[in-house]
Amino acid sequence: MGTPEFAIPSLDMLLKEGYDVVAVVTQPDKPKGRGNKMSPPPVKEYAIEHGIEVLQPEKVKTEEFVEKIKEINPDLLVTAAYGKILPKSVLDIPKYGCINVHGSLLPRYRGAAPIQWSIINGEKVTGITTMYTDVGMDTGDMLVKAEIQITEDMTAGELHDKLAVLGAEVLKETLLRLKNGTLERIPQNDEEATYAPMMTKEIGCIDWSKSSREIHNLVRGTNPWPGAYTFLSGKKMKIWMTSVVSDDKHDSKAGTILKVSKDGIVVACGSGKLNIKEIQFENARKMSVEEYICGHKIGEGELLG
Repeated sequence: MGTPEFAIPSLDMLLKEGYDVVAVVTQPDKPKGRGNKMSPPPVKEYAIEHGIEVLQPEKVKTEEFVEKIKEINPDLLVTAAYGKILPKSVLDIPKYGCINVHGSLLPRYRGAAPIQWSIINGEKVTGITTMYTDVGMDTGDMLVKAEIQITEDMTAGELHDKLAVLGAEVLKETLLRLKNGTLERIPQNDEEATYAPMMTKEIGCIDWSKSSREIHNLVRGTNPWPGAYTFLSGKKMKIWMTSVVSDDKHDSKAGTILKVSKDGIVVACGSGKLNIKEIQFENARKMSVEEYICGHKIGEGELLG
């Protein structure tokens, strides 16, 4: 059970390791792009290419869906970024339960967007946790963990790709331990839990009164979606790449453009200064600041926000 690109390495691993994947459950097709053309989830496309039956229930709590899973009678369910909470009536069907591949070091960052929030919050380390799924939101017993470093300029998209691959490796190890009887269940400490709520477009709005480090993390954590943004002369400007110039305090008003050059736009933050390197205005493509200022003027002293 999975929907986005994150789930594909795990599904690919199951097939390559010889597991009998009898069906894939993924979310329904959704409209995408300017033409709102119905587009299948990446997991569906992969499953069809490999001749696997695809189920796309609107709801997973219906009697019809529960009966379908009973009919398939799987030994084990595996979930990876499926996007729906499974009811007990489904979790009780497989002989060996349901194992989930989660993109954080549980119990930290339970929820829908652990990859993005780990970067937005400035974490230096994250990872993958496999866990037995229960009826809560990522509250089940932990099984196997693996860590990965978050580098200074890593985006959510880059971290996503690394964790997707790591997730497949951790799932492989989890299933090997399950088969040889060495898989241990470790209960989560709810007091240590933190949450990673679903991303919305509004989360990308930059508050220039925050520190340069916090804004840099927001830009990284919202790349590629929903994207960090601000306003320049009333026009929405997305910001795709930045670097921290300094963390020091200064006397300039937060959001003030201090310097414009081919190297970027240096902006005063609540504390510290941020260099903006890549931008995008509405109905235009992404471009470097060096490229943008060749045909457009951005004045020092202008205010962002």
